[in-house]
Amino acid sequence: MSSQASFSPPSLLLCTIGLSLATFMQVLDTTIANVALPTIAGNLGVSFEQGTWVITSFAVSNAIALPLTGWLSRRFGEVKLFLWATMLFVLASFLCGIAQSMPELVGFRVIQGLVAGPLYPMTQTLLIAVYPPAKRGMALALLAMVTVVAPIAGPILGGWITDSYSWPWIFFINVPIGIFATLVVRQQLRHRPVETSRQPIDYIGLLTLIIGVGALQVVLDKGNDLDWFESNFVIIGTLISVIALSIFVIWEMTDKHPIVNLRLFSHRNFRIGTIVLVLGYSGFFGINLILPQWLQTQMGYTATWAGLAVAPIGLLPVLMSPFVGRYAHNFDLRLLAGLAFLAIGLSCFMRAGFTNQVDFQHVALVQLFMGIGVALFFMPTLSILLSDLPPHEIADGSGLATFLRTLGGSFAASLTTWIWIRRADQHHAYMSESFSTYEPATREALNQLGGPGPQSYAQLEQILNSQAYMMSTVDYFTLLGWMFFGLVLLVWLAKPPFTAKAGPEAAGH
Repeated sequence: MSSQASFSPPSLLLCTIGLSLATFMQVLDTTIANVALPTIAGNLGVSFEQGTWVITSFAVSNAIALPLTGWLSRRFGEVKLFLWATMLFVLASFLCGIAQSMPELVGFRVIQGLVAGPLYPMTQTLLIAVYPPAKRGMALALLAMVTVVAPIAGPILGGWITDSYSWPWIFFINVPIGIFATLVVRQQLRHRPVETSRQPIDYIGLLTLIIGVGALQVVLDKGNDLDWFESNFVIIGTLISVIALSIFVIWEMTDKHPIVNLRLFSHRNFRIGTIVLVLGYSGFFGINLILPQWLQTQMGYTATWAGLAVAPIGLLPVLMSPFVGRYAHNFDLRLLAGLAFLAIGLSCFMRAGFTNQVDFQHVALVQLFMGIGVALFFMPTLSILLSDLPPHEIADGSGLATFLRTLGGSFAASLTTWIWIRRADQHHAYMSESFSTYEPATREALNQLGGPGPQSYAQLEQILNSQAYMMSTVDYFTLLGWMFFGLVLLVWLAKPPFTAKAGPEAAGH
């Protein structure tokens, strides 16, 4: 390791830019499509619900690829894995841009998610490797900044590109960024010594993970369309998922070289911290998915304005992240994480008070306030979950937490869409029951719309639909608010001390 440790690239600045750009591109891709979903679904002739496959297909394949990163880096070398992953990501992005149908786009998003898996862990590993020990904290703070800025830029950039050009450009934008990052990193790190080793790969673990998680995601995505357990497809898919995941858990607990080290859950802080991280991130992901959809489909916002309304969520994390990184360990980390969940929970209850008359400023201010919670969320939670792991298990713990967090985001996207649409349908049905042409209130409403007639009935239906989605949005944010308040209590089950034994690996998102 000494030759690797003593290696320094010709330009530390250029190397940092190249590595950070690849991560920026990958994190950007998790949010840039959110505001473009209504446009993509409309252009490809599918429902909004089917449109969310663009998000879930990327997230679930990304999660499945994450556990393979360690094995791939040991087998082929860290630099080579980074370069190949970046180049394949560029190719997959281009294919997404030229997709002509939803099945094509989803297929290419699966490939994109798979090759994106190693990008973040490899960026973190290589940054730690090229910086001298005294400056590693600064390198990781910069990486944390990139992972916070990208989700802010995503909705604004996605909205602007969709409105000004066309949705394929949200994928084409990765091509020049990825090519530049590949060329710079190759030039800077081509002389870095490579140490590889052949290790057995856990094929049974990998296969059961792909089948179990893949089947579960398909069930979540298709369940609403097929009326859940009234459909044989959903029942068979659920059985396949349960059996595959059961075999996966049993195998991983007993295998000598597990692809996912589930034995880490025997550590209390890792167990509590991971549950809190996954639920917190899933809620955060759901908010960022539903809000732009609601603004566009029900409030008449363009993709650009929906992106601008959502974007303030990232302003405070950008300003606060360096201070949180530097001073967090002076406080009880459970207190900081608890404050994060309190702020995010309060922001959910604020959104639950929205009406169809809510203005842009109000939406943006609530997003700005939620940024306090986002700034205090990641670093304390990660430090808590890694705090009671032995040093040799830190990398596995960080990888497992990232894997489950990514998977949580994927499942949250499906469940969020299902809850939102289902509750809107229920509210619509309930309100429709009280509408009758014999009712004075209905007749008065029709008279205000110009008297009974097809146009008035269509307008009344539109008002009903808008109210149903408004009520569903209120229900969803109320549910999330209570979940975040529950996490405030749950995080206190972790036990100090929380001084990370990990050194540099404990940082980052």
